[in-house]
Amino acid sequence: MKSDLTVEDSLRENRLFMHRILASVSLMLLGALILVIRLIYLQIEGHQLYSTLSRENQVKISPITPTRGMILDRNGEPLADNYVTYSLEVVPEGIQDIKALLEAISKVIHLSESELQAFRDLMAKRKPFESVPVRLELSEEDLARVAVKLPWLNGAEIRTRMMRRYPYKELTAHVVGYIARINEKELNYLDPSEYLGTFFVGKNGLEKSYETVLHGRTGHQEYEANVKGRVVRELGKKPALDGANLYLSIDIGLQKVAMEALGDYRGAVVAIDPRTGDVLALASKPSYDPNPFIQGIDKKSFDALQGDESRPLYDRATRGAYPPGSTVKPFEALAGLELLGLPPLGRIACPGYYRLPGSKHKYRDWAHSGHGATDMHRAIVQSCDVYFYELASRLGIRRLHDFMQSRFGLGVPTGIDMAGEKGGLYPSEEWKKSHKRGDWSPGDTVIAGIGQGFVTATPIQMARATAILAHKGLDVEPRLVSRIRAGYDIEPPFPKKPHADRRPIDPGQWETVVSAMVDVIQKGTAHRIAAGLDYSIAGKTGTAQVFSVAQNQSYKSMRLTQSMRDHAWFIAFAPADNPKIAVAVIAENAGHGGTVAAPMARKVMDHYLHGLPHEN
Repeated sequence: MKSDLTVEDSLRENRLFMHRILASVSLMLLGALILVIRLIYLQIEGHQLYSTLSRENQVKISPITPTRGMILDRNGEPLADNYVTYSLEVVPEGIQDIKALLEAISKVIHLSESELQAFRDLMAKRKPFESVPVRLELSEEDLARVAVKLPWLNGAEIRTRMMRRYPYKELTAHVVGYIARINEKELNYLDPSEYLGTFFVGKNGLEKSYETVLHGRTGHQEYEANVKGRVVRELGKKPALDGANLYLSIDIGLQKVAMEALGDYRGAVVAIDPRTGDVLALASKPSYDPNPFIQGIDKKSFDALQGDESRPLYDRATRGAYPPGSTVKPFEALAGLELLGLPPLGRIACPGYYRLPGSKHKYRDWAHSGHGATDMHRAIVQSCDVYFYELASRLGIRRLHDFMQSRFGLGVPTGIDMAGEKGGLYPSEEWKKSHKRGDWSPGDTVIAGIGQGFVTATPIQMARATAILAHKGLDVEPRLVSRIRAGYDIEPPFPKKPHADRRPIDPGQWETVVSAMVDVIQKGTAHRIAAGLDYSIAGKTGTAQVFSVAQNQSYKSMRLTQSMRDHAWFIAFAPADNPKIAVAVIAENAGHGGTVAAPMARKVMDHYLHGLPHEN
């Protein structure tokens, strides 16, 4: 009986064992089948995806930064160029402890908190494989220190870069502008594929206006790396295309003369070739050195510039809007000749003041005793206010506004190829109703007739208007960049506008006004600059009041601070019979235009016309 039980148990155990073997074999076969299916999927279906991922682990793409284009004057003198410098940079990808690396670097070269913060900010904005600068320009001493310790600074590397430089500093700051580090706002609209590896962008001036052509086109280098990120071999390369060089119409010698002519006055000088629209000089004073802005100006220095009452950061040439004063009188005279058929020899009595019909209010002339019976020629030569009060009243603001804007571009931007230009203002009835919430009055027209009241103009506008007059009414479009040179096709950001030329001025009317402007120099309000002239100048002085004087007050008898004195204007073109240069000068709080602004303009015209190099 016992024996039978043993045999039965043995058989049961054998069956159980066999079942377990079969189950194990089945599981093994099922596992093998799954493995085979997975291998088939990886080799066939997933081949493209996983080979790409594998390749990305091996293949790296590094941007090749283009060299920024230079900015040169009309004779090829560099106004913005580049020089080679060494930078210390880090590629965050593959670095386990960035903080420890920065601490190690700080023991080699001192890193300020602002530098560290700038690094952290930029690293947060960049992709892990992009190089991030710790310091963009190493001094010779720091370069030597880093080079010795570099083997122990895993993840850091020394790179060569091209750094921007502005050799003429204050002389060209408002024209050329400057570049500085890209900020977060700019990252939102800059093309990331073009700005890989680039840390700078144009902030103002031509550097900003022509950013797309100065920057160039970024290239890339494709290479294979091992598991430690070390380069094994180069796989391919697309070279960068360097930025275009800009050749300006400005002559740096003339620019220097214009800045020096302003002396200690705040103001601007603009010179234009009326035949082409080329801007020959664009000077604004005071100015500033743009070089510290490139890598980031320190807060103390920036606050000093911002808080300076003379506003050195402000471009007065294209953004300074001033009452043009009596410089509008030649243009208004042309309006009288063309729109009213005014006889040039017709006289208006000037007792030293003007009254509107039915009004007791006196609009005073600068000559308290008056000019007597005055025709158009004498009114321009002696700058008779009463004559132009009367003329403005006869024309009315609607005709004045339309004529000044359509024929000479007053009240609208000139379209100069530089961002940030202001348009000035030549007011209208509609403008006052919408901006001042009041109706236009006859007194507003009278004051507009001598370039005061609501009327404002920028120096570039007055220079253009003067150039149009010199060009006998034909259009003049101011341009700073005369040529763009690159190794590939460039789309200019400021193409010449397709427009019809303005209507030419009737030769007889042009001669009437211009002969009077010549006499302004010979025996009128600008006679001080006539001595020694070997060419003819057609000009007009202007004195723009900064504040109004009450009826019972005498302007001359008041004690005025420097900031309350009149602005001095002067516009001119020369030679009067064959114009080659048109100039507008504004000197803030300088008093009379004939005394201060006119001599400044003569210095500029003398330099340009006396055989010094200025031709293309």
